[in-house]
Amino acid sequence: MVELRKHNIILIGFMGSGKTSVGKKLAEKMGYVFYDTDTIIEQNQEDTIRHIFELYGEEYFRELETKLIQGFSTTMKEVVLSTGGGIPLRQLNRELLSDLGYVVYLRASTQSTVNRLMKDETRPLLQGENLEEKVDRLQKERAPFYTQTANETIDTDNLTPEDLADKILEGYLTFIK
Repeated sequence: MVELRKHNIILIGFMGSGKTSVGKKLAEKMGYVFYDTDTIIEQNQEDTIRHIFELYGEEYFRELETKLIQGFSTTMKEVVLSTGGGIPLRQLNRELLSDLGYVVYLRASTQSTVNRLMKDETRPLLQGENLEEKVDRLQKERAPFYTQTANETIDTDNLTPEDLADKILEGYLTFIK
C-alpha cells in the first residue's frame, strides 16, 4: 500500500515546459487541489519573483522554495503541485519532492521552450541577450537533476495539456497500485 502522502503528483521541469497549464488540467480531472510554488511564494512575499531576485538574489529565492516544500511534507494530500524550474537543483529539495509523491518531469525541446518564453519578461534567469543559448545551457545543466528526481519523464512537444494530463494520470495510477 502506498502511503497517503504519495497521493500527490509533482510536476518538475524547465520554465515554459507546461507544468502550470498541465497541472491545472490534471487537478481538475482528478478532483485534486492545484498548487503552484511560484504563485504561493509571490503571495507569501507579496512580491513578484522577478523583484525578489532583484532585491535579494537567487540564493534567497531558492531558500524560500526549500522552506515551502518542507512545509508541504506533512500537510500535502491529493495535490497536483507545479514547481519552479530551479527547485530540483538542491539535493534536499529532490529528496523532499520524491517523498511528497509521484514526480513527473515535463521535458520540452529548446526550440519549444524558446517559442513559449520569447515574450515573457517575468523570468529573471532569461533576461538579456540570446534567449536560445540561455535556455539550451540551463536545460542541459538542469536535466540530470530533473531526471534523478522524476518517477516518469514525458516529452511535451506536440502534446496538448489534455494529452499530457492523460499520460500523467496513466503513469500515476500504475505508481499507486
